[in-house]
Parts: sequence; C-alpha cells; structure tokens
Amino acid sequence: MIVDLPDTTVSKIARSLVNVREEGGAVALGRVLTLVIVTTHGLQEEAIEAANDASREHPMRVIVLITDPEGPAKLDAQIRVGGDAGASEVIVLRATGDAASNQEGLVTGLLLPDAPVVAWWPDHPPARPGESPIGRMAQRRITDASTKPFSKDRLSSLGPSYAPGDTDLAWTRLTHWREQLAAVLDQPPYEPVTAIDVVGAGNSPSTGLLAAWLRLKLGVPVTWRYAPPEEWAHGIQRVRLVRAGGDIVLERSNDIDATLTQPGQPSHDIVLPRRTLRECLAEELRRLDPDVLYGRVITEGWELLGPATT
Repeated sequence: MIVDLPDTTVSKIARSLVNVREEGGAVALGRVLTLVIVTTHGLQEEAIEAANDASREHPMRVIVLITDPEGPAKLDAQIRVGGDAGASEVIVLRATGDAASNQEGLVTGLLLPDAPVVAWWPDHPPARPGESPIGRMAQRRITDASTKPFSKDRLSSLGPSYAPGDTDLAWTRLTHWREQLAAVLDQPPYEPVTAIDVVGAGNSPSTGLLAAWLRLKLGVPVTWRYAPPEEWAHGIQRVRLVRAGGDIVLERSNDIDATLTQPGQPSHDIVLPRRTLRECLAEELRRLDPDVLYGRVITEGWELLGPATT
C-alpha cells in the first residue's frame, strides 16, 4: 500500500501512518529500530530496496529524507507499508526551501518510541557524521566511501572525523576477505608474516581499509596500490602474505571466486562473492554498539599504513 501526502506536515504524516495501519491491518509490533536514510533525489529507490530486503532480518521503520534548500517551503511525503515495504514501514520525506532547513525536526516526530536509531548516508555524507543533525540522534552512522562524491582521498577523511558509532560500507565489504585471510593464518605452518602486498581497483576504498587492517593486526610493512582500470575493474584484486617458507596469495578470479595459493599445496578455488548492498546493510544493522575494530583501523591502522604506491 502506498499513500501520497502532498504539501503536508510531520503531525499529519504521523496521523496518516496510524490510519494506514488501522485500515490495512499493518502493525508496528516487532519493529526493532528506526533507519533514517539521508539521500538525494533520484538515488533513493536503490537505498529503499536494500532497506526493504534487510528488513526481513531486521523489521524496522525506514525514514527516507530528501532535502533541497531551493524552491518554495514545502514538505511532500509518501507512506509505504505491506508488500511495498518488505517487513518495514517506509516514510519518504521530500522537503524544499525553508522546510528543508531543520532535518532533525522533520524526523524526530516520526521515530519509533524507545527504539534505537541508525542513520545511513548512501551518498554525499556530511564531513562529520557524528556532529550532523541526523547523526547526533543515531546510535550507529553508516556511510559509503565508494559512492558520490568520488575521491581517492575519501579514506583519509574518515579517521579525523571518526566518532564511536561510525562505520563505512567499504569496511563491511571486507568481511569475507578478512575471514579467509584469518583462516589461512590459523593453519600450519605458523610462520610469521614478514611483508604484505595488497592490490585493488582504483574505485575500491576497501583496498586501503584491508591494507590498514593487516598493518594494524600483523604489525609488518604493507604496500598497497590501485591497479589501472585495464588491469582490474572492480574491488580488491590480490593479497600477498610473504613468509620465509613461501608466499600465500589470495587472488580474485571473477565476481564469485578467488584462488588461494600456498607453498607445498595445490591451488584451490574459494567462493568469495562480491557482497550486495542489502547484505552489507543487514550486517551493519546486526550490531548497535560501536564497531571498535573499525575505529582502530581507520585511525591507528591508517596512520601506520602510509600512502598507496604507484
């Protein structure tokens, strides 16, 4: 069910939400959090789709906030429930002019009572998410260094702006890579790693985060670089762990598989699929406490790492 509310107010939206539930039989019971998505016009549907998919694991209320300081002072809204909202309630707010000047006021009256708040900027995050109007009300704040504005320097800004509760989907995409590398190092022979080399695509901030994690956890020199587009188009390409008895190499073969090469053993393929936006969002919603490891990687690990090589 979709209900459009042109030129409305927050109080009218709240009353309409109650009416929609009563008329359609939808209930708010079981909603575990409020997810506030702050995005730009034209990019909201992909974020809503990911949130709807993630809501099957985390039933929630989703508030999508799209603001534009230009134009007349006006607030339009849309309520989506039932099959149009997965296991969530979706409220889309489009505010223009003076109506867009108070983001916190637009959202506060629509939050689930006594439920955690998670803020997500799929694109164009504030310079300091924890100090932004929406970020101040959230327990967790999710950004994505791989989206607009595109810049290889985005990672460098994450550390100085970090506050407990911040995370980035470029880090979440590394979960399977970190699991595989940790599993390899847990197997004999237990030789120390003496050097590490990480290579990834130029549009992959996950490359730098993986290098920073390895530098922090293993305490050895790490070189990393972005491969040219003709060599590798997407994501992390290869990690090489140097040991006295021979190198361990984990290298992506395609979008689903990677090849693991170890001394004295035959090479074998590992399933290492690229993670979808829905999977990354659902993982971040599983925890509402600060991700301490991410905080250490983006601050301590990044400072130890050094710049990418050319």
